[in-house]
Amino acid sequence: MKKIAVVGAGISGLSMANYLEKHNIDYHIYERRKKDDLTGHGFLLPQEGLEYLSKIIDCNLLFEQGSFLKKYIQYSHKGKILAEKELNNVFAISRQALISILSQNISPDKITYEKTITLGNIGNGTLKNHHFNADLTIISDGSRSRIRGEMFTKERIRTVRENEVVNIIKNKTIADSIDNDFMKFHHEEGGLTFGILKLSSDTILWYSQFDNEKYRINECTPDHLKMYMLEIFDQWHPLVSHIIKQSDYKNVHLWHVYELEKLNPFYKDNVVFIGDAAHPLIPFTSQGVTSALKDSFTLTKHLVEEENLHEAFRKYEEERKPEIEIHIKNGRILLNQFLLPLDQHTENILPISYK
Repeated sequence: MKKIAVVGAGISGLSMANYLEKHNIDYHIYERRKKDDLTGHGFLLPQEGLEYLSKIIDCNLLFEQGSFLKKYIQYSHKGKILAEKELNNVFAISRQALISILSQNISPDKITYEKTITLGNIGNGTLKNHHFNADLTIISDGSRSRIRGEMFTKERIRTVRENEVVNIIKNKTIADSIDNDFMKFHHEEGGLTFGILKLSSDTILWYSQFDNEKYRINECTPDHLKMYMLEIFDQWHPLVSHIIKQSDYKNVHLWHVYELEKLNPFYKDNVVFIGDAAHPLIPFTSQGVTSALKDSFTLTKHLVEEENLHEAFRKYEEERKPEIEIHIKNGRILLNQFLLPLDQHTENILPISYK
């Protein structure tokens, strides 16, 4: 089996490394950030995502770090219940916890941090430097992938009409006051929400989604974001305003959302893309982690089964692209609904895309 370079040590890169590790395939990961640079947001994992994770990790470790959600409850911003839906094996976990779990199977000498890889380092998909000589390169450097942009120079990426502020609060008193439900508060006029996910007995993940044409965030410093959040959500349900007031904003994250106008091919020469680097998904789908896991599993399977590298890449794209296109379509539907006033919403719609 050929040697493989993996660019990016996020969820998709580490998932890929775990699948390669399982098949004893030689690889090395390159990550441009520092080792301890872990943004404190999190994910929803539907049952399918848990099934793919179970192939590479001990899920008992996973279940200790997050929580299963019982129901999705949609509220008005004042707290009136608008809709409820039972959830089937939907799991919430912080990014930091999932990164830590996926890293446990990876030897430290197989990851180089603070190393930026560009097309200048890669010739026809083969990477050669003093660390590692690779025969093919797997790109998992996120939705704004620089390598993808360098390789597909005609691609057009656009800003989605939504920004997100994401944070985690450790507060047992607040955590004790809420159940293990996916709670989401919506402003009646549309384009503004606040979501709450209980991760553990003392930890809550919260996020707010903004129509960035109505609500402009001009400064991104933690202090400014805190003041902005206090102002915007001052008259919301007391639980929302209390969480905002009690949160530490040191690790708050402002997420600008982008999408490709048209998907690129998932590979070129000896370079192949996985996760958000191949197909950025609007966060409304809650399918980013599951899609990355399925990409990694599918690509590894074809690399093992096929002697011809490009045939392996072709089969990987052929298998994954149709499902990704469904999630892209569903994400746009969910985004369009988010922008509408509540009285125009589809009744009891679930903010998770299923194929």
